[in-house]
Amino acid sequence: MTKIYLFDWGNTLMVDFPDQEGKMCDWDKVEAVDGALETLKLLSTTSDIYVATNAADSSVDDIKLAFERVGLAPFIKGYFCRANLGIGKGTPDFFHRIIPLLNADPQSIYMVGDTYLNDIEPALAAGIQAIWFNPRGENVSVDQKVKQIKHLKELLTPEL
Repeated sequence: MTKIYLFDWGNTLMVDFPDQEGKMCDWDKVEAVDGALETLKLLSTTSDIYVATNAADSSVDDIKLAFERVGLAPFIKGYFCRANLGIGKGTPDFFHRIIPLLNADPQSIYMVGDTYLNDIEPALAAGIQAIWFNPRGENVSVDQKVKQIKHLKELLTPEL
């Protein structure tokens, strides 16, 4: 069974610069998160990779353009956002709309994101796996079974 990874966009795969406004594809400066390129390049050889974002002002084409600017687009099979799902991320319904589109067993789908309440909790409630990208070592009351990583390259370890 092929693993499917859904990655959050801002501060998971690409740096969300607080001083930049508007669509990320139009920002003066864009940057991949440390380790994102190497991780996606290797993961894409054995797994399917998608982006699942809460971006409200960007279309799928805008999102893809931002990923092209940092060299990550070749490893991503598709993009899920408010524009093509009709709902924002943060509830299990967001993921319930994605699961049938992937035509996959929910247990083979892994959501990787940096925001526990917006990425991890709703993914788990929808019945998919979740890995919390927590580079700052935030300490919130979380389900002890939730896997946490501090660097994206940890996704390449066999135990994940």
